[in-house]
Amino acid sequence: MSDTATSNKLNFNRVGVVGAGLMGSGVAEVCALAGIPTTVIEASPEAAEAGLARIEKSLARGVKSGKRSEESVEAARSNLAIDNDIEALADCDLVVEAIVENEAAKVGLFTTLNKVVTSPEAVLASNTSSIPIMKLAMATDRPENVVGIHFFNPVPVLPLVELVTSLHTSKETKARAEHFAQSQLDKRVIVSQDRAGFIVNALLIPYLLSAIRMYESGFASKEDIDDGMVAGCAHPMGPLRLTDLIGLDTTMAVADSLYTEFKEQLYAPPPLLARMCEAGLLGRKTGRGFYTY
Repeated sequence: MSDTATSNKLNFNRVGVVGAGLMGSGVAEVCALAGIPTTVIEASPEAAEAGLARIEKSLARGVKSGKRSEESVEAARSNLAIDNDIEALADCDLVVEAIVENEAAKVGLFTTLNKVVTSPEAVLASNTSSIPIMKLAMATDRPENVVGIHFFNPVPVLPLVELVTSLHTSKETKARAEHFAQSQLDKRVIVSQDRAGFIVNALLIPYLLSAIRMYESGFASKEDIDDGMVAGCAHPMGPLRLTDLIGLDTTMAVADSLYTEFKEQLYAPPPLLARMCEAGLLGRKTGRGFYTY
């Protein structure tokens, strides 16, 4: 079989994305820009409209910066459809879940996708940043078709994708998912075992939690903690500003998942993080976290 024929066999021709928040809208945008017909599902017409506005804003930003042409953006718009009826995903050959980082919600969604997506060869993927893929795969009767495809925020800018396979994920599913990220979306792929947090968050979250504990204890100001890592370690952003960007609720959810999996103290969320989440101080998306925006 020729390379072209092999590539065509691996290609996904119709993609569904569930969730049009920061991550889901980014995934939908890069799929549409890659020329793949993409259907985005949100829970309500209002949420769908907000998701579309988020994608439009990002596309316009790409044109303004000179990274996208007007023609490519128009083509991407023609590849996008947004709906609030999950049945619209029935004929997709890949569905990427990008909803809230909550295990029960994700398991429930995979149970639904298993019924809705009709092709027995369709791949069901999760953009989870911390939840083991096996837990989601076992909510379906096709665990061999379930895989983790973890993008990074902002999806249109950051080149990395973590590919996570469970004990049940087939070689064919892994190959198609890797081809999708690498060849169709032009992303750099790293492969992780199916452990909570995978590669990046298993390293990143303890660092962020350590910075929060340092600030919580009064050891140093938030500005000095962040400036120390930017000016002293050449990080593009300090840990507390990065936590605000990620979202304190997401950081908390990933930390909880890691602590549940490994029972190691370095993954335990500090009390300050829990109190800020309870207070709705979630970072940039709410206008206030460790800093005010």
